[in-house]
Amino acid sequence: MHILSQLIKEDMRPALGVTEPGAIALAVSTARCLIKGDVEKVFLKLNSGMYKNAFTCGIPGSNEVGNYHAAALGAVAADPKKGLECLEGIKETEAKKAKQLVEQGKIVVDMSEISSRIFIEAKVIGEDSQATVTIRDTHTNIVKITENGKVIYKKKQPVVNQEEDGHLIHKYTLEQLYDYANTVSLDEIQFIKEAYDLNWDLLMEGINSNRTTFARYLLEANGGEIISDDEQKTASLFCNAAIEARVIGLSKPAMSITGSGAHGIIATMPLFASYRVNKYSEEALLRATALSYLICMYIKEYSGKLSAFCGCAIAAGTGMACGLVNLRGGDKENMVMTINNMASSITGMICDGGNQGCTMKGVVAVDAAYSSVNMAMNGVYIYNAHGINGATPEETMKNMGMIASPGMVATEKTIVEILEDKK
Repeated sequence: MHILSQLIKEDMRPALGVTEPGAIALAVSTARCLIKGDVEKVFLKLNSGMYKNAFTCGIPGSNEVGNYHAAALGAVAADPKKGLECLEGIKETEAKKAKQLVEQGKIVVDMSEISSRIFIEAKVIGEDSQATVTIRDTHTNIVKITENGKVIYKKKQPVVNQEEDGHLIHKYTLEQLYDYANTVSLDEIQFIKEAYDLNWDLLMEGINSNRTTFARYLLEANGGEIISDDEQKTASLFCNAAIEARVIGLSKPAMSITGSGAHGIIATMPLFASYRVNKYSEEALLRATALSYLICMYIKEYSGKLSAFCGCAIAAGTGMACGLVNLRGGDKENMVMTINNMASSITGMICDGGNQGCTMKGVVAVDAAYSSVNMAMNGVYIYNAHGINGATPEETMKNMGMIASPGMVATEKTIVEILEDKK
């Protein structure tokens, strides 16, 4: 298998609800399994990105939102064997018990640092025992477990010189990614179809739920049809009804990429809409999606996993736009123009957590992508000399990521302070 195929396959993960509450519940539930008796107290420490993203986020199996309730559900009912789907199948009685833990002050949540680097430390105290689980860098990467003060598991961390080694994806040029996507054996990327199966079910959950509002509006705007002759309106419906279903905590998982369900949805669903409306071949869809994923990863690995800018719109939106160019038969130069147009328009959009606003950001991302592609396919684009655009598409994508990290660290701090004031 080509190394890029392997990279995509390893990065794709089903996630129920927003990945941050799922990761919190995973950490807490893993620790809970090691204690005896009932949970007396949970102490949770989160980096700013994790803290912010789960702050008012909907949680599957519950009418509650946020860090406290995600931790409480982890302490009561989550199944750590299910990874980021650990909150699947929460019963009403369990949700009530979790809510009681929060109301009784048994869940304590603190922010550890302003950082885009994922960090979760969950300490669960029982009647006569305690356990602590630490997650670092990715949502499911448990690096340390202690039981009653004794380290029972510690993951050996590879020594990486980031400046010398960097991330694997950054060893490739846009041209190489483009060539890979259009020449890789189709058998190698068949696994991508699973993303469309999951995300389609999530889309339908959003359309059919009486809890959604954006989904019903976008359906009406599309003439009351799930698939209409208007490609862009269909794309916005496909994308953003699924995002809304996810952020309000409906019960279907999304296929995540770069640790985010919304990234996975934006990187795929507008392409699926284009495929359905224009009747492109399944091969064309899979190749376009592979490229979309890789461009998303390229930008995201510069910005950090959880930063102050909206990677869903910026990283995944740019990847999706390049995939759209590929579906339309455009070439690498059309993609360079598209990347410049995206970089010069929506870079800097803030991330204020996983919440209903993600749906609106998804609407903006789809609109920006379609405008960027339509212009680029007609030779209209922002020249390299302007703004943060670089001399090469690789430089431009790097600059997009650097706007977030280190560029928006102070913005992250301000966003968290605003959230704290609301609490």
